[in-house]
Amino acid sequence: MVFTQFLDVILHLDTYMSVLIQTFGIFVYVILFMVIFAETGLVLTPFLPGDSLLFVAGAFAGKGDLQVVVIFVLLLVAAILGDSVNYWVGSYFGEKMFVQRKLIKKEYLDKTKAFYDKHGGKTIILARFVPIVRTFAPFVAGVSRMQYSRFFSRNVIGGVLWVGLFVFGGYFFGTLPFVEKNLTTFILIIIAVSFIPIVVEIVRHKFQEKIVKNS
Repeated sequence: MVFTQFLDVILHLDTYMSVLIQTFGIFVYVILFMVIFAETGLVLTPFLPGDSLLFVAGAFAGKGDLQVVVIFVLLLVAAILGDSVNYWVGSYFGEKMFVQRKLIKKEYLDKTKAFYDKHGGKTIILARFVPIVRTFAPFVAGVSRMQYSRFFSRNVIGGVLWVGLFVFGGYFFGTLPFVEKNLTTFILIIIAVSFIPIVVEIVRHKFQEKIVKNS
């Protein structure tokens, strides 16, 4: 029941956004800020809408219901702040939570640290565009003790690219008659495309495992 309701919200974000604007007025900005912050900053809420919400918010700004500059700046701050909080949670509590309690092996943490030492910057930027991964990437960066100045610069770059692409994409294209009439389809396309990197990585990993077993 809960899942069905959640799926309905995701697929009809435009309808729910309209209701939120009519019900809460200017406070809808606070709600949008909280959703983006939670999706990027809280490890327990990776399921919240990110890409699609930014696009729909931009589309409503294109119709004049929201201010696009306010949306961009506010949600950019939410995204950057969310990743930063996630990083510090991982830095202060991650190792105790996952290693000392044996929820993950110490060797996994060591491999993660080595990976971030080599690919950290690129990972933080690209992770913005992959659902679920963008929630865990800053947390793992914190666990791995990635240098914060290095993390923060990539955090800002990734945030600007992510929020800017989807908010202004919705602003300029979301009000086109064809897009507006088929917004649910476009939301599904955005979700599907954003999950492609995860699917590719899973397939690649399975393929490598098969090669190792057969060698």
